[in-house]
Amino acid sequence: MPAKSKAQQKAAGAALAAKRGETSKSALRGASKQMVESMTEKQLEDFAATPRKGKPEHVKDR
Repeated sequence: MPAKSKAQQKAAGAALAAKRGETSKSALRGASKQMVESMTEKQLEDFAATPRKGKPEHVKDR
């Protein structure tokens, strides 16, 4: 499932780095902190691999 916004893609990248042990989980904030706990590494890879071109910076929840 691709990310819907640049912010979501960036948060997934940060969460993926923490899940792999490249950064500390305590350094995470906001959505990335929730993502690292609730998503698998494969799901985070899919979100983080989404190309940013053409994506809005943020998408409002409905």
